[in-house]
Amino acid sequence: MGFQEEIAKRRTFGIISHPDAGKTTLTEKLLLFGGAIQEAGAVKNNKIKKSATSDFMEIERQRGISVATSVLAFIYRDKKINILDTPGHKDFAEDTFRTLTAVDSVIVVIDVAKGVEEQTEKLVEVCRMRNIPMIVFINKLDREGKDAFDLLDEVEQKLGLSVVPMSFPIGMGYDFKGIYNLYEKNVNLFSGDSKKNIEETIAIDDVNDPQLDELVGSEAADTLRENLELVDGVYPAFDLEAYRAGTQQPVFFGSALNNFGVRELLDCFIDIAPAPRDKMAEERLVKSDETKFSGFVFKIHANMDPKHRDRLAFVKIVSGTFERNKPYLHVRNNKKLKFSSPNAFFAEKKEIVDVSYPGDIVGLHDTGNFKIGDTLTEGEVLHYKGIPSFSPEHFRYINNADPMKSKQLGKGIDQLMDEGVAQLFTLEMNGRKVIGTVGALQYEVIQYRLEHEYGAKCSYENFPVHKACWVSVEDEKNPEFLEFKRVKQKFLAKDKQNQLVFLADSMFSLQMTQQKYPSVQLHFTSEFD
Repeated sequence: MGFQEEIAKRRTFGIISHPDAGKTTLTEKLLLFGGAIQEAGAVKNNKIKKSATSDFMEIERQRGISVATSVLAFIYRDKKINILDTPGHKDFAEDTFRTLTAVDSVIVVIDVAKGVEEQTEKLVEVCRMRNIPMIVFINKLDREGKDAFDLLDEVEQKLGLSVVPMSFPIGMGYDFKGIYNLYEKNVNLFSGDSKKNIEETIAIDDVNDPQLDELVGSEAADTLRENLELVDGVYPAFDLEAYRAGTQQPVFFGSALNNFGVRELLDCFIDIAPAPRDKMAEERLVKSDETKFSGFVFKIHANMDPKHRDRLAFVKIVSGTFERNKPYLHVRNNKKLKFSSPNAFFAEKKEIVDVSYPGDIVGLHDTGNFKIGDTLTEGEVLHYKGIPSFSPEHFRYINNADPMKSKQLGKGIDQLMDEGVAQLFTLEMNGRKVIGTVGALQYEVIQYRLEHEYGAKCSYENFPVHKACWVSVEDEKNPEFLEFKRVKQKFLAKDKQNQLVFLADSMFSLQMTQQKYPSVQLHFTSEFD
């Protein structure tokens, strides 16, 4: 198969939602329909020891939440699907934001009872900024929830989307009879038996067909006809170009737990979702069909296999082909690297691949060469943009709780910080280490992983900081800067890249510092021009 055909075959997308909307369950069911797994793991049911395929870290299995993005690949209808399942919990939002730089389209999952929630709004905002094509999946229709039209209005108003229903529910909750698929013109009957892999689907080209009354009862059939008339009058027709440009969003209804409406979503997705898209680098626009290889690191994960203490850098291929054992330029370090065992993923299962194409995600074994945002090319100097690094919101001192294991603790902290789990600051005054995170739950994850993956124990102490600001100054010998360093000595630290950071203890202190030392610039992200 030629290079162009390989690109056209690929669909790389992320699944985003608020926690508990059913994102990981949907991922499982997509894998089930794709034939990638034989039986779905019950995500929340502890009686069944199988947990969701995409939740492969021990702590995820215990807590029943996703804390790291996982990559899953499978073939369906001759298309190669790469799913990036992201954490929904806001404390892990940074991982999700980074992942959104590596996807070509997105499925947004919404809970029928709760509607649009806070975390969904933030993530959709990021997708809208980048014009990422989105499909909305309204989940859990077998439960009592909001009216379908109310939900569609909510999605339009709260998320600022322009929706077009591709399927419509027949009843809801206890009265849920099934779904009418406007895209394929058929009725999907709901039996409520989640053990059945695929429900009965009956083609009905015309909703006025009396067969519909026989299938769902005349009352439900009449209501459906009225609703479809309303849909016709209110919503625009589906426009493929508008969807791919990120200005129109198809909506599907279903119940992921009951495998219901998932096949329709997957079939339509395969038809309409974009193949790998072009990506903007600082230097120029890189097209996906260029023959020269380029790609960027959007995630680093330590200990995917605890037995081997390995670190993997996840690389999204933007253009060209990535070949095993071929030297590529690591742009930031300006040195050539060769990779003898690049991996393709299926959650924690990995297999070595010889050639990967645009849209694919490869895992490269890393001995500490990579940082998030690094670019690999065949020689051209490119820097891919838009991989955010935020100023943390929570700060704590980290202490060694087992003096015999200080080496393990040092190594563990070092590797977890490279993953982007949190940020490490070393105080200039006394060398104490402070960990800054976006969400408080991160501290539990760090403590758990240090103990279980590195055999090190740590404890925390509160450190009252309002904001971390990266410091830049044109002339380091400037008397104003030297005075700033002397007066603020207690609040200065270095980050992992040895950049100077000012840890302001309050908003007031931050404003006063900016007024008093105008030549000292303070930045809220670590990447500034």
